[in-house]
Amino acid sequence: MENIKYDVIILGAGPAGLTAGLYASRAGLKTAIIEKGQTGGQISLTLDVDNYPGVVKTSGPELTDKMLEQAKSFGAEKISDEIKEISLDGDKKILKSSTKTYEAKALIYATGANPRKLNVPGEKEYVGKGVAYCATCDGAFYQGSDIYVVGGGDAAIEEAIFLTKFGKRVVVLNRSGELKAANSIQQKAFANDKIEIRHHEEVVEIIGDKFVKSIKIKNNQTGEERIVTANEGDPDIGLFIFAGYLPNTALLDGVVELERGYVKAGEDTKTSIPGIFAAGDVRVKTVRQVVTAAADGAVAAIAAEKYIESME
Repeated sequence: MENIKYDVIILGAGPAGLTAGLYASRAGLKTAIIEKGQTGGQISLTLDVDNYPGVVKTSGPELTDKMLEQAKSFGAEKISDEIKEISLDGDKKILKSSTKTYEAKALIYATGANPRKLNVPGEKEYVGKGVAYCATCDGAFYQGSDIYVVGGGDAAIEEAIFLTKFGKRVVVLNRSGELKAANSIQQKAFANDKIEIRHHEEVVEIIGDKFVKSIKIKNNQTGEERIVTANEGDPDIGLFIFAGYLPNTALLDGVVELERGYVKAGEDTKTSIPGIFAAGDVRVKTVRQVVTAAADGAVAAIAAEKYIESME
């Protein structure tokens, strides 16, 4: 099996990984960015990005393509491969795919986290076209719309409150009989006359043409189904799903310390193992945005450079 050596290997080609690749390669380190899927991570599914500093308006793919181009200009190598196993050999970090072994002095783990999906008809087709998973990212695109929020925990209710800045009204669809959000958050929602909370209701289908036009909702106690549709002349419906996140940390399970499935790493991106750093949505953090992922990537690359210098 072919064994390829690098100074730094970055696993994941989202904004965190691409920024890490830029900083590491610019520092003169032999750098590889390994990604099993498409470049960009979650942001590649976003049609409009208007909250990244210095970029007035672009799409997710356009933004991350430029990030990759910039990292490559300094010598970073982009590799399409699926890593099956990560192990340690002294100070060496060993990554194995089906056909190759990659070895590095430092590893930056930037595989991200995926929103938990409802897995209902229409969800996949309308991501970025009415279906969203981040109010801060996409809320402004639904000015004057009827907005539906799926979930009943802290994140769902906090995001519902935030979305009242944009939506004509915000309807929370909670599958259980009571909210799980902290009482203080619930009280803020109850006091907001733009928020309506409906219990025992679940989305069973998302319907549209180019964008979401209607949502089929089922009462899980009575079995009754109804379809909600944007009124004529109103903007299209927005559906925000907050059913939690699933961090992509299976490869690090048993290698570094995890917390609730996320990599336990602070603002310095250092994990419990020297030489392994975690950047972006995969680590424990409070804000998951493109700009904070990019910041993590820069921090991780600088920390990796210092770590390698200390080894030598």
